[in-house]
Amino acid sequence: MKTQETMPTTKVERSAKFVKTGFQIGGNYIKHYSKKIFNPELSRDELNEDNAADIYKSLSELKGSALKIAQMLSMDKNILPKAYVDRFTQSQYNAPPLSGPLIVRTFTKSFGKTPEKIFDHFNIKSTHAASIGQVHEAQLNGKKLAVKIQYPGVGDSISSDLKLVKPFAFRLLGMSEQELNIYVKEVEERLLEETDYELEVRRSIEFSEACKNLKDVVFPTYYPELSSNKIITMDWLEGMHLREFLQTEPSQALKNKIGQALWDFYNFQQHELRAVHADPHPGNFLITKDEKLGVIDFGCIKEMPDDFYKPFFSLTSTSMFKDKEATIKAFRELKMILPNDSEAQIEFYYKSYKEMISLFAKPYVTKTFDFSEEGFFNDLYQYGEKVTKMPEFKQARGVKHFIYVNRTNFGLYNILHELKATVKTDTFKPHV
Repeated sequence: MKTQETMPTTKVERSAKFVKTGFQIGGNYIKHYSKKIFNPELSRDELNEDNAADIYKSLSELKGSALKIAQMLSMDKNILPKAYVDRFTQSQYNAPPLSGPLIVRTFTKSFGKTPEKIFDHFNIKSTHAASIGQVHEAQLNGKKLAVKIQYPGVGDSISSDLKLVKPFAFRLLGMSEQELNIYVKEVEERLLEETDYELEVRRSIEFSEACKNLKDVVFPTYYPELSSNKIITMDWLEGMHLREFLQTEPSQALKNKIGQALWDFYNFQQHELRAVHADPHPGNFLITKDEKLGVIDFGCIKEMPDDFYKPFFSLTSTSMFKDKEATIKAFRELKMILPNDSEAQIEFYYKSYKEMISLFAKPYVTKTFDFSEEGFFNDLYQYGEKVTKMPEFKQARGVKHFIYVNRTNFGLYNILHELKATVKTDTFKPHV
């Protein structure tokens, strides 16, 4: 893959990139409607393909929060046309890597030394390039290490990038500005945390220690003395990403074993730690040679306060649904039903959210669940599509915590679906 020699870091450079992409998209629409004159039956598939390619190219060169949003959207399979999902899914595995001089500059700023003076060996060519940083292989005292280097200017550009992404998000998601602002604020807070690599190292050590007794889950060792606010050094975990793993046609028993490790990893955190690894895209996991789940990224952590955790998990794991008043009370606490709603609106949202949560909670209702079940996912996606077209859901509803908690659980469900795993779902229960 061609390396990227420079990266737009200033507000002006990054704005210009977005404006250029906007022009390209405008051109794609003109091309589409010109063709439509001669062929009225023409579908939007080619238009979506062209737009997705242009937006992805722009976001992948901008990296940082811009590319991270592409990554998040690709996991929300029910809100984007297929062309966007296919294209944006690439952001979970690769982006154009940065060139050697930019990498050396980051090391010199952090440690006053080049990487060759710190490690016995450092591969200037990256092995993986993603949204916020890229990974290089290094060796020190006979140990193979993974060194993650943050792209320059990523942290400084988050707020302005999110403002620039807004017009694309309006068009792609059809959200109201109020709803989008709640979303953007929460995304901004998490992204700012993700660019703080010192915080990530502390959390990685904390979480891997807390989760060390989970069966079939492994973590790399982290080295704070070889890390800084822009660089993270950890052990190199050998393994395959999900896509490569599935290409080896593993047995159903092995897919179930990895699926169970994933389920336990997430539900232990949600219910025992009340804070969860909120970036469940396949690029953050490896399946190791000894058939364990390796977790290699703790950049995005979502903490769940009591006033969210208790009403939310009471709805998914107790018989509260049988009591209409108690359910409506929980919906009010979670701001899914608002103070000024009329009787008719209360009834409408009560029924809608009850249907939504009943669907979402299906895996929790039985002791085991088969995630290969196409019907379950079709119902989820169809319900999601139905909701996005309903005017009643154009207004922002629900506390901000839903954004990352839903993203986490649907991301988990999607990986389990790709694994076609059957898992025991009663290993860690909510404390409500």
